[in-house]
Amino acid sequence: MFKKVKFTTLASIIFTSLLLFPSASHAYTVKSGDSLWKIATEHGVSLKELQQANHYNGTTIYPGQYFKLPDTISDQDKALMARLVHAEAKGEPYAGKVAVATVILNRVDHADFPNSISGVIYETYNNGVHFAFSPVKNGSINQPADKAALKAVNEAIAFRGQGQGSIYFYNPNTAVNNWITTRETTIKIGNHVFAK
Repeated sequence: MFKKVKFTTLASIIFTSLLLFPSASHAYTVKSGDSLWKIATEHGVSLKELQQANHYNGTTIYPGQYFKLPDTISDQDKALMARLVHAEAKGEPYAGKVAVATVILNRVDHADFPNSISGVIYETYNNGVHFAFSPVKNGSINQPADKAALKAVNEAIAFRGQGQGSIYFYNPNTAVNNWITTRETTIKIGNHVFAK
């Protein structure tokens, strides 16, 4: 009887601790020099979701403080995004790379587009004749991404939901469809115009 009570008590403690303290892969203990932004970008999570998951409205954090990390975008999807960013924004300023990654995420979150990263990136129009992104059509999406593209993807994920809502971008010097120029411009970075 004593062993059964002891086992039940131990099982109860373990279960309670699992509820209160998620696995190490979903938790983070703040270190000196950390900021919420740094934690979000290093772990590829949205800053807004990080605050919401921890019911935390402030911006000041302290070493030793504990944060639950929300679910992240898979490494496979991040790599796919980075390859598209690399292909679309090669030679563009870093801010332009972040903005291209942001367009992908904004499309995932927008009702008019597929609700997955691969769905957005590989989306086609007119029975597969036109592609949403030219690197998919010309195959340059299959080239490896550089470190800047990978970093830009993590920054865009951290910034998710806080931008100007851009869901399109184009180079006005090479755009072949005039419809895109009728969209509301949100920002211009390098050779790209971003719009919604």
